[in-house]
Amino acid sequence: MEIIHAVHVFVRSLLFVLLWSNCEGRESELNYVTCGSLVKLLNTRHNVRLHSHDVKYGSGSGQQSVTGVENADDANSYWQIRGKPNRPCQRGTAIKCGQTIRITHMKTGRNLHTHHFSSPLSNNQEVSAFGESGEGDDLDVWSVQCDGDHWERDEAVRFKHVGTDVFLSVTGEQYGHPIRGQREVHGMSSPNQHNWWRSMEGVFIQPSQEPLRHDEL
Repeated sequence: MEIIHAVHVFVRSLLFVLLWSNCEGRESELNYVTCGSLVKLLNTRHNVRLHSHDVKYGSGSGQQSVTGVENADDANSYWQIRGKPNRPCQRGTAIKCGQTIRITHMKTGRNLHTHHFSSPLSNNQEVSAFGESGEGDDLDVWSVQCDGDHWERDEAVRFKHVGTDVFLSVTGEQYGHPIRGQREVHGMSSPNQHNWWRSMEGVFIQPSQEPLRHDEL
């Protein structure tokens, strides 16, 4: 009887450890930005969210403009985190530091993009939204720059453009009509205080599970 009791105690202890480990794993998964997640990205220096809309630049490339807005409730500030062209990331997997991704605008289906055009206000490098239905070209690819193993949801990170080596940045210049008050978003050649971004509101996808909602959605 003592042996049977000891076995029961051991089995219960083992089950507890396994359940606890699984809960810990679930909890840690929720701490990361994952492939497929739909998020708003806040520039921590200027307190504006990455934004786009079907308004074209009047100069430079003439492509869809990308700006920064203070309004946290604007639905045009949602972006989906995706894999590279022809190299999709697995839905729900945590994005690694150094991983290359595409950042696709939810409303218009165009990808965050930069190229060798001058930005209209600061004369840095123009950032636009490019492509159709989530498909563009190789200049839509960005590397997530962070300190640990994965992109943590509460962590400030940088996005470095793979094709031109600039960092996604805001330095505070404001547009007039027709997008009055919105800030210029551009590419800068050096890492600095203007190119830190943090994930904010959104739907964070978990592996093989329902999306985790984290805001007004």
